[in-house]
Amino acid sequence: MQGRIESGQLCTVEPVDPATLRVGEIVLCKVNGRQYLHLIKAVQGGRYQIGNNRDRTNGWVSASAIYGRCTRVE
Repeated sequence: MQGRIESGQLCTVEPVDPATLRVGEIVLCKVNGRQYLHLIKAVQGGRYQIGNNRDRTNGWVSASAIYGRCTRVE
């Protein structure tokens, strides 16, 4: 399975109210001090399970760790 966004592709990320995020959206988030684009796999209260498009789950982040939603990929 291919990733939704390949390394080196230009992406547009816009600020977002975390309360509006849904499963399947791609977000820019901070994980262990680094910023990554991740796929939202589940939403539970004020936290979000993130992972990739290759069936890997990376864990949970809080709303404060999410910087924005990916709105466009070149």
